[in-house]
Amino acid sequence: MRRKLLLLLTLSLSAMLTLAGCGSNTSSSKSDGSNGNNDDTFKVGMEAGYPPFNWTQKDDANGAVAIEGSKEYAGGYDVEIAKRIAEGLGKKLVIVKTEWDGLIPALQSGKIDAVIAGMSPTAERKKSIDFSDNYYKSDLVMVVKKGSPYEKAKSIQDFNGAKITAQLNTFHYSVIDQIKGVKKQPAMDNFPAMRVALESGVIDGYVSERPEAVSASSANENFVMVEFTEGFQTSEEDTAIAVGLPKDSDLTEKINKILAGISEEEQTEIMDTAIKNQPAAE
Repeated sequence: MRRKLLLLLTLSLSAMLTLAGCGSNTSSSKSDGSNGNNDDTFKVGMEAGYPPFNWTQKDDANGAVAIEGSKEYAGGYDVEIAKRIAEGLGKKLVIVKTEWDGLIPALQSGKIDAVIAGMSPTAERKKSIDFSDNYYKSDLVMVVKKGSPYEKAKSIQDFNGAKITAQLNTFHYSVIDQIKGVKKQPAMDNFPAMRVALESGVIDGYVSERPEAVSASSANENFVMVEFTEGFQTSEEDTAIAVGLPKDSDLTEKINKILAGISEEEQTEIMDTAIKNQPAAE
């Protein structure tokens, strides 16, 4: 009797282990190497607050894409690039609105498959994530108020004594130190906040990339973009923009092939359209 009981227990335990093993193999499989995302979606993280690269709007006008978990939509240059990549991958695009500081952690944790948010592939960021080939390149400029003493500046040194800031955790903020005598202000979380600070006189200007500055001056007639004959010293990787991806992602090569099919002329056309379609300032 005891032998029969032991035999039954042994058979039952063996069956349980077999089932557990099958379940483990199923859950750990990866179909496309994109952060373990086994469905047909391509989840892209962005601020949706950096026009003309990305912004938030209330409807799907001009091809805007619904933001996950929200009744709002995202539009802009980054969204158009993301749409082309998703189409090339044969996946449905999902926009995940994420604060700037949370983009890389979201990518590392698998919450998103890629960062397409006007992000530069700096050496520091490359320590934690990988990047695709560049999909845009721009120069640094300054945004100031029309009629200010800095409107006609030709050199960054003309901002001696000016109250200047830039976005938190970007190389834009570090280059302010190249201005002698500048009154460097605390970094700000996003560009809408900097535009408000500039409008109210809290700051005299903020460092930006040319497309954002064009966007700002188009949205607010009181803003002026200042381009320099003697500008900031930057590296090519600082002024380039690329897709952020998890380390050793299977998507990197695929995305590079898709980006190679978008010419510089087409990039310019997409950016010009984004600037034209950006929502009016509220």
